[in-house]
Amino acid sequence: MQFRNSITKLLSHPNSLTLYRIIACPIIVILLLYPNPLCSFLAAMFFSAAAITDYLDGFFARRHGLVSTLGKILDPLADKLLVSSAFIMMTSLGWVPAWVVCIIIGRELAVTGLRVIISDKGQEIGASWLGKYKTGFQIAAIIPLMIHYSHIGIDFNLIGRFFMWGALIFTLWSGIDYFVRFRRLLLS
Repeated sequence: MQFRNSITKLLSHPNSLTLYRIIACPIIVILLLYPNPLCSFLAAMFFSAAAITDYLDGFFARRHGLVSTLGKILDPLADKLLVSSAFIMMTSLGWVPAWVVCIIIGRELAVTGLRVIISDKGQEIGASWLGKYKTGFQIAAIIPLMIHYSHIGIDFNLIGRFFMWGALIFTLWSGIDYFVRFRRLLLS
């Protein structure tokens, strides 16, 4: 019983969930090194499980009062590693246009830089509703794009491409929004 409680406590600790997201990245990369229907499906399942931890770590942190500086740094880093590694691997396979991935990763790096500058000035940038839509569309695009192959008559690649365009729109829109909203702090 004590072992079960220890495991439950560990699994519900926000930083542990964030670390699982980071650990999932090399597993997804290795699976996508062997592009076939089974490996692609498994990579998509690992990505899906990791994406769910993004919601859960924030939920547990707020619910149990476990918000920490380490968590505030690791959580967005884990998100960026997960999304970037997935998109980079799919680009190397020719499943996603490289220019789209450059925009998505470029926006992530630019907003991360903005967060550092704003933080240095004593302010914090919370996730906006546009940022949440961006993340949702990126996840909704990556999972079917990663599955890639048609299964049970469903063209997952087509579904993923549809959501990829939404992800691209929200990526650009949210990035511009962050810089417009915080331009005063950037110029001071």
